[in-house]
Amino acid sequence: AARTLILPRVLTGMRASGSALRRGFSVGLRPRAPGADAMCRLAAHRRLSGGGAAPTGSVLPKLAHDASAWPALLPSHSATVDLGAVEADLRAKGVKYVMPSFVDMHGVPKAKMVPLDHLEHACRGSELFTGAAVDGVPQAVSDDEVCAVADPAVLIAQLPYRREVAYTPASLWYHGAPFEACSRNVYARAAAEAKALGFTFKVGIEAEFFVLRDSPADGPGTMLAQRPVTPLHDLDKSCYDATRLLDNMHWLDELVSSMQELGWGVYSFDHEDAAGQFEVDFDFCEAGLMADRFNLLRTLACAVARRHGHYATWMPKPMQARTGSGAHLNCSLHDAATGRNLFKLDPAQPASADAAPLSPLGMHFLAGVMRHLPAIVAVACPTVNSYKRMVWTPQGPGADTAGFSWAPVVASYGSNNRTNAVRLPAPGRFEIRASDSALNPHLASALVLAAGLEGVRDKLDPGPSRGFDNLYADVAASAAGGAGPGPGVELLPRTLGEATEAFASDPLARTVFGEA
Repeated sequence: AARTLILPRVLTGMRASGSALRRGFSVGLRPRAPGADAMCRLAAHRRLSGGGAAPTGSVLPKLAHDASAWPALLPSHSATVDLGAVEADLRAKGVKYVMPSFVDMHGVPKAKMVPLDHLEHACRGSELFTGAAVDGVPQAVSDDEVCAVADPAVLIAQLPYRREVAYTPASLWYHGAPFEACSRNVYARAAAEAKALGFTFKVGIEAEFFVLRDSPADGPGTMLAQRPVTPLHDLDKSCYDATRLLDNMHWLDELVSSMQELGWGVYSFDHEDAAGQFEVDFDFCEAGLMADRFNLLRTLACAVARRHGHYATWMPKPMQARTGSGAHLNCSLHDAATGRNLFKLDPAQPASADAAPLSPLGMHFLAGVMRHLPAIVAVACPTVNSYKRMVWTPQGPGADTAGFSWAPVVASYGSNNRTNAVRLPAPGRFEIRASDSALNPHLASALVLAAGLEGVRDKLDPGPSRGFDNLYADVAASAAGGAGPGPGVELLPRTLGEATEAFASDPLARTVFGEA
């Protein structure tokens, strides 16, 4: 297992130890002084209740909204909720606690639990956090706290596997304003730009991950990376295998039923190419909500696997000789007022064999993504391990038993062709295939959206499509001849080091992420 390099000023590393493989990610926290949480809660309670004057520079946000019409923190959502009605509904379902949860820069959830009758306090920012204890919150240990502001107007849901708890996403605030480096706030700024132009960005994420056998008899900390749940022998090509899918239905049924209970609209799930690898597909939605759901899904899948004596890992490439796990981003831009998909071709226009696969606006958006694809890869493939997945060699280390990796290596777009980095599988959307299961979906969506809007604003042209060219074969042939990639072939970053260099040199990355 490898340790991640450092993305300048923005994304720091993650240690992928044995325990990291079990969880899919691991973050070490610094210990806090005894009683620090209680002191923070007491101070926050006094400020909220008027029991004491707030000090100058209070971390509490200035949220004076009416509790009966509480707005969303994401500008791409216009609905409001009645916090009293939300509390009453949750109480009737048996909920006793609410878990407002923000994520660190890896997309790992961080939270404090509050009793249900403190829901409104949590929405007004009662829960304080020492930023220096969390990866990607650029604070010194001596700095004032950030506070997590719950956002039930976007999502609040009773956890199917722990029904006394309701989950809601949260955004970090600092001194009365959104905290610049919070993942959700990074996305919110990009979404606000889209909204000002009359657009809503929607994304569907194809969730791939491994569920493997965890046997206490093998001793604590023993990783069974080559042992899927099924006792059957491995197949050379196990993708879509019905028997192995059925052998895992005991935990898959609980996971999919939980997702359906949450209203996510699962429409397909299958056994993937590697032994013990699965994909679950569910309805696309506004990108900020999809990111919130994906963060919860990783927690949900790990919890369900543990309940059945297994473990789930979202590590991009846990096995050398098997395919890795992607998190392909299916992207589309919609009219904020009507909901119309703006990437779809005008049906009134006559069809032609050489017509572009997307609308003119869609092609401009795609061109912006292609312009900034190396920087996007740094965010969407954020670990050293990510780049073990992105190989083309048909044999040898890194290749799966099917003979290829299924992950892109060339900065290209094209038809329904899985060797392209960006695929055009159906009218009205494109799919970014480089992104993997370790991504922070808010950060990846923010950079993709900002890149696309730049393409729309500047009316960029994405250049020629690579269509159905087998780019694995092209690159392998060039590499075998010692000449490097052929003419017109630009490789994606091959390591995290290359990706971070691309990220650091791209002005758009600094604009989107902010100086912090």
